[in-house]
Amino acid sequence: MALTALICDDSLLARNQMKKSLPAAFDAEIVTATNGMEALEVLRGQEIGVVFLDLTMPELDGVGVLEAIKAEKMDVFVIVVSADIQPEMQKRVMDLGALAFIQKPVNTDKLSAVMRQYGLI
Repeated sequence: MALTALICDDSLLARNQMKKSLPAAFDAEIVTATNGMEALEVLRGQEIGVVFLDLTMPELDGVGVLEAIKAEKMDVFVIVVSADIQPEMQKRVMDLGALAFIQKPVNTDKLSAVMRQYGLI
C-alpha cells in the first residue's frame, strides 16, 4: 500500500506549489487540508505517513497541530513548510516533534534531502 501524505496550508497556491515540489520518486497519495482543524480530522480518520505543515493558518495553526499530534501520540512524520523563519519558531516546532523545517518558497533539493534522510524516497 502506498504512503499517504497530507499537505496542510490555507493557501491553494502554496498547496499546489508543495505538490509540484515533491520529488518524482515520492510515490504517495496526496490529500490536503486548508487549516489545522481539517488536518487533525484527516489525521484522526486515516493513516497518514507524512504531513507537510504550514504554521500560519486560520482556526488552528501549525503549532496547535503539532501539539495535538504530540498529545495524541500520533505516529506520523511532520515536515514544517513555512515562511516564518524566526529561530525561536524553528526551535519550538522541532521541540514539538517536527522532523525538519523547510522555508517557503520550497527548495526542491532541500526537500528531497530531508525526505531521503527519513526514508520517504
